[in-house]
Amino acid sequence: MFLKLHNWAETNAVALLFLSLIVVSVGGLVQIAPLFYLDNTIEKVDGMRPYSPLELAGRNVYIREGCYVCHSQMIRVMRDEVDRYGHYSLAAESMYDHPFQWGSKRTGPDLARVGGRYSDDWHVAHMHDPRDIVPESIMPAYPWLAETPIAPDRMARVMAANRATGVPYTDEMIESASADFRTQADPDSGDADALLARYPKAQARNFDGEPGISELDALIAYLQMLGTLVDFSTFEPAASR
Repeated sequence: MFLKLHNWAETNAVALLFLSLIVVSVGGLVQIAPLFYLDNTIEKVDGMRPYSPLELAGRNVYIREGCYVCHSQMIRVMRDEVDRYGHYSLAAESMYDHPFQWGSKRTGPDLARVGGRYSDDWHVAHMHDPRDIVPESIMPAYPWLAETPIAPDRMARVMAANRATGVPYTDEMIESASADFRTQADPDSGDADALLARYPKAQARNFDGEPGISELDALIAYLQMLGTLVDFSTFEPAASR
């Protein structure tokens, strides 16, 4: 009986369309309806914070250059992924991303936990010519990033735009955007303690080793932060609490 009904539906275009709509509608309701009863669909975790001005500028360079086309920032729960890249990705780690960098395309390795894995010098050499580091690499070189100065002039407006989407930048953070931007790239030029108070675990130093602040400084600041904010040695999933 079921096979006859199945055969009839497959050979009747109108019936197949109608039944497909029913299946899709039911599936959609099952997934969407519960969201209306949740205060927040993303479980917050300790350590997460908005990007510092320099990290945010580096992230914008990352997106502008299309790095997301070949690198995901989404570690799955499978054992081989965790063994290679580290703890599986949490939704909360991308809660301040607009747009988020999750994905399945991996021409290059996943970067969700790349922070601290390599030195600044490694990143400088890798961006100048990836084949100096990995001879078989097909990644394009980005030497102009080290030669392109970057200023904090627009960062207050960029942060304000992010706040409009829900990122909890405070008035103090936005007003201090230029100072924090410069301080992170040159701790001697500003109040590093104030920077760390606003952005815990922010790494402050001359990232590319050259005078001035370049787009490469910003990009490395962003990469060195990825995956470093949450302390997974003490992290417990909500289901186990």
